[in-house]
Amino acid sequence: MTGAVRALERCALLARLSSLPGGIERVTLSAEHAAANALVAGWLREAGLEARQDPAGNLIGRREGRAAGLPALVLGSHLDTVPDAGAFDGMLGVLLAIEVADRLRGADLPFALEVVGFTDEEGTRFGTALAGSRAFAGQWDPAWAERVDADGVALRDAAAAFGLDPDRIADAGRRADELAGYLEVHIEQGPQLEDAGRALAAVSAIAAARRFELTVTGRAGHAGGTPYDRRRDALVGASEIVLAVERIARETGTIGTVGRIAVEPGGVNVVPGAARLSLDLRAETDARRDEVWQRIDGFAREVCGRRGLRWEAAETYRADAAVCDPRLRAAVEAGIRTTGDADPFVLWSRAGHDGLAVSAATPFAMLFLRCGNGGVSHAPEETVTAGDVAVALDAFEAAVRAVAASGPEPR
Repeated sequence: MTGAVRALERCALLARLSSLPGGIERVTLSAEHAAANALVAGWLREAGLEARQDPAGNLIGRREGRAAGLPALVLGSHLDTVPDAGAFDGMLGVLLAIEVADRLRGADLPFALEVVGFTDEEGTRFGTALAGSRAFAGQWDPAWAERVDADGVALRDAAAAFGLDPDRIADAGRRADELAGYLEVHIEQGPQLEDAGRALAAVSAIAAARRFELTVTGRAGHAGGTPYDRRRDALVGASEIVLAVERIARETGTIGTVGRIAVEPGGVNVVPGAARLSLDLRAETDARRDEVWQRIDGFAREVCGRRGLRWEAAETYRADAAVCDPRLRAAVEAGIRTTGDADPFVLWSRAGHDGLAVSAATPFAMLFLRCGNGGVSHAPEETVTAGDVAVALDAFEAAVRAVAASGPEPR
């Protein structure tokens, strides 16, 4: 059995560890999470790694380098999922990392090799996206332990039931001098590789993002009795803003998404008095992200002034861009070249990944793998081909060897 075929078969086995009948859902600190860690721990040991679970619930396998105690080059991704997920987002990256570790048995490496299956990358249960990798990078926020899930269970209590000490999750943090870098292979979660007819890409950066809760306030009134020149219709104003988000994002090569609108009072025969919107902004750089927000905010203020509405914006999330390390990215590109692709494709990641969090502790780089069906992800239709997985595995192994060859000791 080839490593690529085995990785795909193991993806299918992990897909069975689900709380969703007929689908895939595996959230942090659940029985399914525990089962996944136990299953993958066995595969880590089969690849010659010592397996352990850290205080945050991340699964870690390690093999020493040419000397004991060297900093570790970390390979990995996540094992948790969104609701009704696909079978490859995150999991395939962990399983290809295991296959690389298996291929490198006996290699004289100037670093230890670690494989990590992070938990809670998606934030599905507690709204704590990247919590596992943030804990790994020494960025755990103790306030997260008080978050509650849809059933009212606090993260603190879920961690205790899982066998963790909720007051020691921060102990999962790794020092920078313990790490030699982080490499991750991940499906693209978009159509650009498929559209270009390419199997692989090196990642330049993980998107800069900001999220907002927006409110447009007008005045409710009777639909029949309120003339147009007297209306202060919050939904009509909000609609202009939604269309502007798409227009500005297209003009700037960024991504702006209004994913939710709630209208008050919501009567079929009532002029809307308030509209509440979500806004998700993503760009390759912090500067471009912030420029786009200023344009949207300025347009919204103009619309609201013209229509007699009030505009309010509250930022709920901010993540600055994480730029891939030049040395590690060069190793990824060298790995792609070994597969016969002389001019590696380069993309910036529109989605967030564990590397965004891990970059707080160590340099990182990423390899993207083509996904089919128009790049669909976070859905059961998520798919990859065995041929692409085989090419990605070869490139990933070659990238690790390139890092090892780039100097006598990791930097």
